[in-house]
Amino acid sequence: MEKWTPKHEAPEPLEGPVVATVTGGTILWFVLFLVQLPFYGWFDDRGHTWWIWTPLAGAGLGLIGIWYVRGREAALTREAARAHAGAGDAETGPSGG
Repeated sequence: MEKWTPKHEAPEPLEGPVVATVTGGTILWFVLFLVQLPFYGWFDDRGHTWWIWTPLAGAGLGLIGIWYVRGREAALTREAARAHAGAGDAETGPSGG
């Protein structure tokens, strides 16, 4: 059996407003929780209280996601600045000017 190997290069990951997207999704989950909260009795009578807790779990996971993507964005910015500074040093050469 032959080991699977890719036949082409993987595409670059899509970049966009990741922090804003995750923050917006987190807010949406929390708003959905708040909208359903007044109907807790109705959900409880029908055995569907998980409908209340699912958006709260989504909002909680979204907070973790915000923390993660903000750290990722900061790391990407630091690396780009480091690469840019390294390229600047290579252009000036060993003489320093």
